[in-house]
Amino acid sequence: MTDTVITSHNKSVTIGFDQPFVVIGERINPTGRTLLAEQMKAGNYSRVRADALAQVAAGAHILDVNAGIPLTDEPRILAECIKLLQSITDAPLCIDSSNVEALEAGLAAYQGKALLNSVTGEDERLERVLPLVRKYGCAVIAISNDETGISEDINVRFNVARKIVERAMDHGIPASDVIVDPLVMPIGAINSAGRQVMQLVRRLREELGVNTSCGASNLSFGLPNRNGLNAAFISMAIASGMTSAITNPLHPELMRAVRGANAIMGHDPQCAAWIGNYRESPPEGSDARGRRSTRRQRSQGEPGRST
Repeated sequence: MTDTVITSHNKSVTIGFDQPFVVIGERINPTGRTLLAEQMKAGNYSRVRADALAQVAAGAHILDVNAGIPLTDEPRILAECIKLLQSITDAPLCIDSSNVEALEAGLAAYQGKALLNSVTGEDERLERVLPLVRKYGCAVIAISNDETGISEDINVRFNVARKIVERAMDHGIPASDVIVDPLVMPIGAINSAGRQVMQLVRRLREELGVNTSCGASNLSFGLPNRNGLNAAFISMAIASGMTSAITNPLHPELMRAVRGANAIMGHDPQCAAWIGNYRESPPEGSDARGRRSTRRQRSQGEPGRST
């Protein structure tokens, strides 16, 4: 089975077919978050800190960090964020940028084996990003689109993924360090998009033997009750073989879906994680042990009382 190991300076997370599903927290991203973007631009990382700690507390295993703010020194900001995050949490990081210089600055600042987000199937992008993956010994998310754009044909997307995996191997990067994003499209626009992703995930697992990830919230774009749809999707994706996703762990129903799917798929031994998160506590002021003892005495007959 394929295992992809991502590490910080003192913690490792394994993404794999027989492993619990890995949640990559998406919140440290200024896209669409005006206040966060303004703070990061000004060198104020208080919200970055708060988002990181909140996501880890909610159950994120890896944190995605993006500093894509127009008209800024993205490499510097990304490197500063990475140094800050590694000083406050031991969660491994996913270094996220479309700017190759920012990716390298982030990798240079990182302690451990990072996950790089991302490489696509365009030849120019492959030849700029894959040498960085090889140089820094990281893993990489491979997005299954190329110069022709995003195809609605899953066979085309599969072939793009295979091209990236093969090109990575040409650079000395093992397939286990390539995590394929099959591209989740909005079901409000393409009604069959969810089913297509499930089919593609199975092929990527069975034919290429690679782990998979996605931007899970893309599925529900433009629809009401997005959290409900995202939770349903993540459970089905896990059952289909998806091994990680970039998503928001601060939504309890989504994390409940992840933990439930882990338990049902046999990736939560003795259901320990499920029990640890959802076991009901005894009512305040009660003595559960005493109640059990009393019930047992009554069922057996208490001393000094006829039965």
